[in-house]
Amino acid sequence: MKTTPVSAEHQFPQAAKDPFTLEIHGHQRIDDYYWLRERENPEVVQYLTAENDYADKVMAHTKPLAEQLFQEIKGRIKPTDLSVPFKIGDYYYYVRYEAEREYGIYCRKYQTLENSEEIMLDANLLAEGAEYFSLGNWMISPDQDLLAYAIDRQGRRIYTLHIKNLVTGEVLHDTIPQTTGNMDWANDNRTVFYGKQDVETLRSYQIWRHVLGTEVETDELVYEEQDETFSTYVYKTKSKDYLLIASHQTLSSEFRYLDANRPSGKFQLFEPRMRGHEYEVDHYDQQFFIRTNDQAKNFRLMVTAVDHPGKANWKELIPHRDQVLLESIELFRKFMVVEERVQGLIHLRIVPWEGVGEHEIEFGEAAYYAAFGDNYEIDTSVLRFGYTSMTTPMTIYDYDMEQRQKVYLKREEVLGEFDVDQYQTERLHALAPDGTEIPISLVYRKGFVADGRSPLLLYGYGSYGASMDASFSSARLSLLDRGFVYALAHIRGGEELGRVWYEDGKLFKKRNTFTDFIACAEYLRDRQYAHPEKLFGMGGSAGGLLIGAVSNLRPDLFTGVVAQVPFVDVVTTMLDETIPLTTGEYDEWGNPNQQEFYEYMLSYSPYDNVEAKDYPHMFITTGLHDSQVQYWEPAKWVAKLRTLKTDSNRLILKTNMEAGHGGTSGRFKRYKETASIYAYLLDLAGCHS
Repeated sequence: MKTTPVSAEHQFPQAAKDPFTLEIHGHQRIDDYYWLRERENPEVVQYLTAENDYADKVMAHTKPLAEQLFQEIKGRIKPTDLSVPFKIGDYYYYVRYEAEREYGIYCRKYQTLENSEEIMLDANLLAEGAEYFSLGNWMISPDQDLLAYAIDRQGRRIYTLHIKNLVTGEVLHDTIPQTTGNMDWANDNRTVFYGKQDVETLRSYQIWRHVLGTEVETDELVYEEQDETFSTYVYKTKSKDYLLIASHQTLSSEFRYLDANRPSGKFQLFEPRMRGHEYEVDHYDQQFFIRTNDQAKNFRLMVTAVDHPGKANWKELIPHRDQVLLESIELFRKFMVVEERVQGLIHLRIVPWEGVGEHEIEFGEAAYYAAFGDNYEIDTSVLRFGYTSMTTPMTIYDYDMEQRQKVYLKREEVLGEFDVDQYQTERLHALAPDGTEIPISLVYRKGFVADGRSPLLLYGYGSYGASMDASFSSARLSLLDRGFVYALAHIRGGEELGRVWYEDGKLFKKRNTFTDFIACAEYLRDRQYAHPEKLFGMGGSAGGLLIGAVSNLRPDLFTGVVAQVPFVDVVTTMLDETIPLTTGEYDEWGNPNQQEFYEYMLSYSPYDNVEAKDYPHMFITTGLHDSQVQYWEPAKWVAKLRTLKTDSNRLILKTNMEAGHGGTSGRFKRYKETASIYAYLLDLAGCHS
């Protein structure tokens, strides 16, 4: 057996070394733990189980606190709840939850909310007997008689597609296995287009056509993405007139379109892909709308006639602006709504087609997040959107664009003694080593004083242009109510301050992401928002890479860190084209088959830079079935840390043996991990109740 089992309270498991040589560009790396990639090897499972057992032993004294936190977090969730109904055609659709049940019940009502309820799917029944369950995408047919839905019972995001007749209640024999979960209907109510992934890399690379009542084996492949750096999916335009096949990679995109009323036809190329050209397409009133970065780093909006889709015919509707990032649009019969990001905050701008009365929706807070809601109908003057801040639970509004009136529909109800007026948020700016100002959003319970005595948790991500917005978390109250300050670092690699903010945190500028985070932590410590010995860092996935890199660069800065499903074996993963996501991410991280990228990535890859030195306390999570960051990355990282680190700080690896990248399923169960992490942080901070 390659793994030493836990036999004493403080004896940690140690994976055996089995040196494996990796060589490229005349450079050799010796990976002692490469063997942990062998998913089917029982000794791998034995090692992961031993680490879980060790974690349970080390954290046994925090179990009562973790259970208290779980019950506390669970107790804030309304046991019986109902989503805000949204309208599609003749029906209102919603999801409701029953007390003590983990999954939603998907329902609808005909024409008015006063009519009787029709249960389409009860996910609790579908999930019976499954350790993991996810109801993915679901789509109603145009005549609203049929429901297509996708189920994943492993957590690897490989879905089985089902079709249910909502009139008879019958689940049809048209069962399609091993799909991406992406699907949409043609307007004939009998043709479904769906995506499939490569069985090895899980890259979404094919779009198929299925006609109800025919054998799945006879389905027609309508598009295959040959370029391994691209992924593809299918969807319908807001007008419902066209089906679109989108192909995307980090720097380029390409679309094909088909009249949704002629589903047996051939998809036509919209605008050929070109390196560096990203665009998106929607349709309304005989025109295609194109959000494009052509000659527009922060994007601009173009329109063109349906019969002349090529770029030569595009006409500018919204120009490029240096300080404004055009994020998306929502189309209606009389209005267009533009979602823009200005100085890191979302603005929703209402643009009447008649050209009179353009205005913005007012939000009234210094830091917040707003987003489009369920807007499926085009013939309406009502926009649905969601709004949240670090002190305001997610709130759903309908906005009458003609009357300029905002109608409150529902706020996430937080049970217990929660009072929004008891919490306060701030927006600060730290100075990065190159002089760039990095925004920080903070929240804490009122009464907090910046006197250098409080524990503080700093969260970061900083990749893929994903903006980390100031939003609410009811679970987080368990930290705030015990004296924690929570801070969100808007570091480069995200897109909070526009496209340049993203580009300054990727490829050969990736190290900015790490030094930005360090600068934020130092700023908060030096301004006495945090006790120097009660400063903690946290990030997940690519944010786990951030935590790993920062732990190598400044292991003295944080008392403890949390790395959830962390991407830490950067070079080896990016050299292995058989691993899911690798080829599609060369433009994010670089292609290490090129020596200059190899050397740069090697300089920060957390796994490759573990050294014999003191590290902070570390809580690391992974999922055995993770399809985005393979379980062996954190497992190898922990094994190497155990060999080299010179401190006696806690090093914890928790592997969810039944789940993937998103962790445990279920609206209550998923907070078990959150409670364990919070107990770990509170214990280190000396808060034991």
